[in-house]
Amino acid sequence: MTVPPPALAWLHAAASARAAAGLHRTPTSRPAGAGGLLDLAGNDYLGLARHPLVVEAAAAAAREYGAGATGSRAVTGTTDLHLELEAELSRQVRADAALVLSSGYLANLAAVTALSGPGTLVVSDAGNHASIVDACRLSRARVVVVPHGDLGAVERALDDRVEERALLVTDAVFSVSGQLAALPDLHRLARAAGAAFLVDEAHSVGVVGVEGRGAMEVAGLSGEPDVVLTVTLSKALGSQGGAVLGAAAVRAHLVDTARPFLFDTALAPPAAGAALAALRLVDRGRVAALHTRAGELSAAVGAAPTDSAVVPLHVGDPFAAAAARDACRDEGVLVGCFRPPSVPAGQSCLRLTARADLSSEDIGRAGEVVRAAMKEHA
Repeated sequence: MTVPPPALAWLHAAASARAAAGLHRTPTSRPAGAGGLLDLAGNDYLGLARHPLVVEAAAAAAREYGAGATGSRAVTGTTDLHLELEAELSRQVRADAALVLSSGYLANLAAVTALSGPGTLVVSDAGNHASIVDACRLSRARVVVVPHGDLGAVERALDDRVEERALLVTDAVFSVSGQLAALPDLHRLARAAGAAFLVDEAHSVGVVGVEGRGAMEVAGLSGEPDVVLTVTLSKALGSQGGAVLGAAAVRAHLVDTARPFLFDTALAPPAAGAALAALRLVDRGRVAALHTRAGELSAAVGAAPTDSAVVPLHVGDPFAAAAARDACRDEGVLVGCFRPPSVPAGQSCLRLTARADLSSEDIGRAGEVVRAAMKEHA
């Protein structure tokens, strides 16, 4: 191992501390086509990442526009594909307008920072995704992090505000637990306080609802004027990228002020083309198949029923969680292993994800392998 210069000598001690806590990570290559492994770790919920029409749409976009966007959206990065994708996203989730960015992470950074700033209170659930956490840190607003799911704490934070503006931020489906947020209650609190309501639908668009239009559609809140949504194109849609959706005035404000839009190279055209094709393949049949498989997977591995595609299994100790994950992989089943900082200390878990294209044989195999790994290591 190369010895780091004195200015970075502290990295050795930091790495040793992570290893001692069971928090060392080594990215492992996934073979093309999964190489015979059963993938229950990825987020390709509707099985569209390798759908022939989605792959061909990406290839066609690459042939027409090239591999990259060549610049930011404000310069040369916007193509007809980006605009068509924005129109289709808006139609699907019943929003007035959409703005596509190069990742879901950046969509949250753009939305939170552009809609807050000095003179704003941001209220954020403790279980929110890291992209929301980082956006809050960058916002220059006063941020109150409330205990997960604590409506009373949300109400108190909003009632006690001295700032002129307020923004309430939550995941729609929490990425580790798979739980749905209490969206109608949260929106009621936000509206009563005159706060904007920002909801990350990364794990719910394409998943929640009969047609996969997302948790806000199910809650009857799509298109509300005080609601802003963020979505990712990299989960149910099997592509890459993210978007912010809301009123036309929100899109216009982000175009002029959101740094992740102004200073980042635009989403590559092949990803935009793939996402657009995937959106057009989302239908009741695929969504229903996903819901069925999620229920079957939960039962097979001994987990509680899920309202999403996420199936968590609590372990607690990070070493035990990593050992259970490795035992599953040794038997040909890929599962997620979430340890701090992805979860709080003492809450390490296996995180499985259902897909619409899983077979009954896949579910049965997963049940046997995962139960055995949990019995031995958890």
